[in-house]
Amino acid sequence: MHMITTPLGEPMKPGFAGLPIPGIEVDVVDKEGNSTRPGQGGLLVIKKPWPAMMRTVYGNDERYRKYWNQVKNYYVAGDLAVKDEDGYIMILGRSDDIIIVAGHNLGTAEVESALVEHEAVAEAAVIGVPDEIKGQAVKAFVILVKGYEPSQKLVSELIYHVRMSIGPIAMPSSIEFVDTLPRTRSGKIMRRVLKAREMNMDPGDISTLEE
Repeated sequence: MHMITTPLGEPMKPGFAGLPIPGIEVDVVDKEGNSTRPGQGGLLVIKKPWPAMMRTVYGNDERYRKYWNQVKNYYVAGDLAVKDEDGYIMILGRSDDIIIVAGHNLGTAEVESALVEHEAVAEAAVIGVPDEIKGQAVKAFVILVKGYEPSQKLVSELIYHVRMSIGPIAMPSSIEFVDTLPRTRSGKIMRRVLKAREMNMDPGDISTLEE
């Protein structure tokens, strides 16, 4: 069931999913359940039950209850989002793909989208890495478009591009140029594999990793 859309007659905004459907009270909140200001990322929640909502997760009632018990008895959708002054919602990515930089929540998809907007970038993936000052910093893995070569100048260009697209807080602390990115057989980038390699950790179950 759709929760957010662009109502007939309302303007569409590039990058935004749209407005909540009437009867569904959607908001973007911080971890305490307080509404965020326009432009500030937070958790996408539904504040009260809605028509046609599911009643449980089959065979796992406890998992379903957790969706409602994390933040002020709101339904936590598991997505990171941001709203603008008109109430339009932009989905930034899954909340378990958040990078917390100096107390600011960044969605990995948000930074990746900014990187691939650059003409030299074919694909990108980002992870959070430990940083003594900011807690976490952004590290980017980039596949270049054919005809472009890795260089420090290009690194600087990409960092500046992210700064101008999102803001200084999202600037990658480092960029590594790669030939491939680890993916599942369905094509989803496995960021945890990248992070495990970076941190010299066990990547866990990689049975779905594309060969």
